[in-house]
Amino acid sequence: MTEASVREFKMPDVGEGLTEAEILKWYVQPGDTVTDGQVVCEVETAKAAVELPIPYDGVVRELHFPEGTTVDVGTSIIAVAVGDGAAAEPVREAEAPAAPEAEAAPEAEAAPEGRQPVLVGYGVATSSTRRRPRKGTQAPVQAAPPAAAAIQAEMNGHGPAAPVTRERPLAKPPVRKLAKDLGVDLATVTPTGPDGIITREDVHAAVTAAQAPEPPAAPAAQAPAPAPAAPSSAPVSYDTARETRVPVKGVRKATAAAMVGSAFTAPHVTEFVTVDVTRTMKLVEELKQDKEFAGLRVNPLLLIAKALLVAIRRNPDINASWDEAAQEIVVKHYVNLGIAAATPRGLIVPNIKDAHAKTLPQLAESLGELVSTAREGKTSPAAMQGGTVTITNVGVFGVDTGTPILNPGESAILAVGAIKLQPWVHKGKVKPRQVTTLALSFDHRLVDGELGSKVLADVAAILEQPKRLLTWA
Repeated sequence: MTEASVREFKMPDVGEGLTEAEILKWYVQPGDTVTDGQVVCEVETAKAAVELPIPYDGVVRELHFPEGTTVDVGTSIIAVAVGDGAAAEPVREAEAPAAPEAEAAPEAEAAPEGRQPVLVGYGVATSSTRRRPRKGTQAPVQAAPPAAAAIQAEMNGHGPAAPVTRERPLAKPPVRKLAKDLGVDLATVTPTGPDGIITREDVHAAVTAAQAPEPPAAPAAQAPAPAPAAPSSAPVSYDTARETRVPVKGVRKATAAAMVGSAFTAPHVTEFVTVDVTRTMKLVEELKQDKEFAGLRVNPLLLIAKALLVAIRRNPDINASWDEAAQEIVVKHYVNLGIAAATPRGLIVPNIKDAHAKTLPQLAESLGELVSTAREGKTSPAAMQGGTVTITNVGVFGVDTGTPILNPGESAILAVGAIKLQPWVHKGKVKPRQVTTLALSFDHRLVDGELGSKVLADVAAILEQPKRLLTWA
């Protein structure tokens, strides 16, 4: 039997030029056998959550970082013994990383299983479950209580705590969720349950202690808030008596930077139009019964997307970008149609590649796949790159309209407001009609008022008379 060798799997660059990613979830533990192509963990970059497959067969020797740790690209995250002797190698169970930044409270930022990130306005299932780490035969499960107690003692001003090896606090999923909702770092909670398990009562006791007024005689000895006691590479939300502070990271951090850059780089202009979409709503109901759309999701967004694509074909200069370095306007001869999506990690904009070339049933199928992928939280970085024009549907929240900010690198974004039954003059009489308001924001460096107005007017005209999808196509 040949001797096994240990291979280190490094954090890859799963996007274009990304420098770091957060480990959301481990699917394996030390001692598990893995095969080439098996997914071993899920990570979150500044753009999306991505599953990482291991590129070889072997036995997991060590996980270098716990869930919730942000790791630089190129850093080894897991050690795997490969070769014929791999199974015979002794396996050490999840040693505590030496670096202090590896000590993290993963439950506060990890994406909860069961929660469904979906397109704007289609609702979010709020169920949340997490898997508790497996207990290893050599892992000292009793180490967590002394560590937590030592940290708590230091926070309470009882002198510096002796160096301890911090284990991940033991708690059942409902208790972890409770701690997350209340902004409590489980590493600071003293457990009273059997085998050092943190109970709901322990969490509530920690909140009560944190919110208690400071004793007049020793004001400096009382911690002002249940903030993390030690530096952590995975910042968590925490409460003070009157505020909740949420670290800006991951998708939200990238989105904020992109929106600020877009708002202060591209001069935005927004135009509005209110339109009678009664005929479009009737067509939606008819298409639902059409055999060509069997098994496909047909909704107003489908026809709005098609209307925008037709308007772009009639006014192709709207589908462009501004090249600052070359001082050129780049007109795209394809449309990658972005659909803004709200997820627990923040706003993302996946896009349908070559949407301009799709038939209506094909467009419905692509929209359905985009929705399903977003609900599963599996939108890849590639799916969010290369967009040219975006639609954001704020109407499903009951909002009439808004002034959307351009997705960076794009020239236009269409906001769709709520479709409501309103009094409307139709054929000379006031009648109840289905009415909505559209808002189109565009980059005024490359789109002037005439071009922007033509595009918005075309979309409105199609939605008012959807037969124009045929006559203008």
